[in-house]
Formats: sequence, C-alpha cells, structure tokens
Amino acid sequence: MLVPSFAGLYAMRGERTVTSALTTLPYDEVASWTLSVVPMFVLMGLLLWRSGMTDTLYTAARQWLGWLPGGLAVGTNIAGSGLAAVSGSTTGTTYALGRIGIPEMLKAGYDRRLAVGAVLVAGLPGQLIPPSILLVLYAGIAEVPVGKALLAGIGPGILVSIMFSIAIILIAVFAKDFAGPKESRVAAADVSWGMRLKSLAAVWPIPVLVLVIIGGMFSGVFTATEAGAVAALCSVGIVLIWKRKTGGAGRALLDGSIGTVSTVGAVFLLLVGVEALSRMMTLTGISNGFADLITSMDLGRIEFLLLMMVVYLLLGAFMDPLPMMVLTVPILIPTLESLDISLLWFGAFVVFMGELAILSPPVGILAMIVHSIVKDPQVNLGKNIPLKDVFVAAAWFLPMAIVVVLILIFFPEISTFLPDRASGG
Repeated sequence: MLVPSFAGLYAMRGERTVTSALTTLPYDEVASWTLSVVPMFVLMGLLLWRSGMTDTLYTAARQWLGWLPGGLAVGTNIAGSGLAAVSGSTTGTTYALGRIGIPEMLKAGYDRRLAVGAVLVAGLPGQLIPPSILLVLYAGIAEVPVGKALLAGIGPGILVSIMFSIAIILIAVFAKDFAGPKESRVAAADVSWGMRLKSLAAVWPIPVLVLVIIGGMFSGVFTATEAGAVAALCSVGIVLIWKRKTGGAGRALLDGSIGTVSTVGAVFLLLVGVEALSRMMTLTGISNGFADLITSMDLGRIEFLLLMMVVYLLLGAFMDPLPMMVLTVPILIPTLESLDISLLWFGAFVVFMGELAILSPPVGILAMIVHSIVKDPQVNLGKNIPLKDVFVAAAWFLPMAIVVVLILIFFPEISTFLPDRASGG
C-alpha cells in the first residue's frame, strides 16, 4: 500500500508532499491513545494461548455438549467462541482447536470433512466477540468510539456461533454417517454432572476476563483502552497461577511479549500504509466519485447492503480481511451516512465478511492453516486430508454464513442493541 500511495502522491503533488508524509505519517498515525488497546489485547491473547488453557476449554465443551448429534463438532464450535472471548485471534483459535479437536473427532468416527469444517468455522467469531483487533482498527478508520464498536460485535458473534452449531447438528442428523456411530454419543451422555461441573470450574479465567472486558466497557467503568490494560494484567496473573504446578510461566510470559511486539509492529505498519493510501485516494477524488456513483444508482439500504455482500464475497476470494476493510471503508463512509446505516453496525458486518474471506479460495489463509495442521500424522491419524477436502468443508458452511449476513441486514438491532445502551464510549 505504501509504494503505490507514495507514487501517486509524487505524481500529483511532487517530492515535497511525499517527504512531508514520510516525516509525519509513521508517528502521527500510530501514536494514539485509542490504538494503545491493540498491544494489550494481543498480549492477553498470546499469554492465554501460551498458558495451555485451550485443552481445558475443549474438554469442558466436549463434556457438556457431547450428547448432541455431532456433539464433538458442536463442542469444538462453542470452545472456539470461548477462546474468541479472550484471544481475539481467528488464526490462533483455529490452530489451537485444530490440533486438539480434529484427531478427537476422527477417533470418534467423524467424516474428515465435518471434522475439518467444524474447526474452520469455530474461529469465525474470533474477530466479532471482544477483544477484536479488527473492530479496534475499524473504529479508528471510521472514527467511532472503540468501546461501542467492540460491543457491537457481541450479538453477531454469538449469532455466528449458534447458527454454525445448528448447521453441524443438521449435518449430523441428515447425514448420519458423518458424525460417527451413535455409540459415541451414548458414551458422551454418560458423563456425570460432577465431571461437567468440575470441567466448568477449570475454565474460570474465561468468565473473569469476559466480565472485565465486556462488563467494564458496558457499565462505563473502563474505557476500551483501560479494559485492555486490566485484562492484560489479569492474563499475566492467570499464566502465573495456571503454570504454578507445571512450570514454564517465565517462558510463556517471554514468548507472549516477543510475539506481541512482532504482531503489533506489523499491524501498525499496515495502518501507516492505510493512511497513506487514504490521502492519495482523497487527492485523486476516487472516494467522492465512488460515493457519487452509489448515490446515482438510487439504492435503498437493503439493496445497497445486499450489493456490498456480493462485493465483499468477491473481494474475499483475493484479499485478506484487514486490507479488504481498510481499502473499502474510507470510500463507503459517505454513502453509509447518506443511507442512514449505523457505522457501528457496519463494523460488525464488514468484519464478518472479512472473516469469510480467509475461508474462500484461492487465498483462504485459514483453510491453508488447517491444511498444514492436518498434514501432521498425529492430527490426521493416518488419513489423507487434501486441500480439496478442506475447501469442500468450508463450502458446506457457506450457506449458513450467508443466512447469518441476511439476518444481520434485516435485524440490525442484533448488533446495535448493546452499544446503544452502554454507559461508556
């Protein structure tokens, strides 16, 4: 983004404009109190991942939901939502669940495509349920309150998890051989209530962090940045407690800190590129021209959003979520305002469409990650799972994803209910 942006600025305004942008952009764009929440959320997610909590969360989800048709897959999906509520990383959630969930489902006799598909969609609430790096960055681009942007993702994130769980159950019911023999569900139903309650008690850090992040922002006790700082501090304490028996707390803290610096550096450099591109597009008049084009089409709210759904699905086949979002949102803001579309709602919409992008071929980063995981013999249990099967598994869930988007379009209150009633900004 930086190269074509500075080339365009040079062509239109000359060397002095480019020099000025290079001098001021890197600091002005990222030295922001609002963006300080990004390293806090990244640190929190990496520390919890390093703590090894994933195994415990997956066990709890399996023991509570294993009795359902496709119960292991549903448990994987719900575990993904739980991890999303504390990590905010779709790829991290998918990687962790893939190594645990896929071999467990294959052992239970699940069709390899259902096992892979359940893991693929389990991570999709990751950028909707707070903390969400994409929603924080969207808030900066669209100039809306970060706290309310994060709250706007909660309803859609829960909806995504519920709808994909329903899709898994329907597949298991109507394609009986896909979810393993009935005996595996009977065995899961034999899990005692004592075991279930014990497994639930073992995942205590998750409700604690949810209460800190979501409760603090909704009540107005914390701003989004303060909630991120407190949650990061809590995650340090959780790692120390979680690792007190097995050891390795120091290594987990070190790895989490190094990973945070690396991740945040890449995100902030991308933001500098976004601002440079935005300046160039403003000078060329592309932004205003696009807005005028949409206005001349005389589309209503529903027609415009249905068109954008198709556009994002097409863009998602070639772009990752963040570039797709930062390239389109600045252009669309005038149109959104003219059609009275809530910018908070649109944040949840564009983030979910971006999440679908990482499933879609030919880019499909999430599909590539899962394919790399299932090459491991300890994961695939000796079964060949080609990339074609991974994309077929993703395609099975695409119709339900479209249903989710349509529900959000026709019932925007699912996203706006919480931020409209929040005390804080």
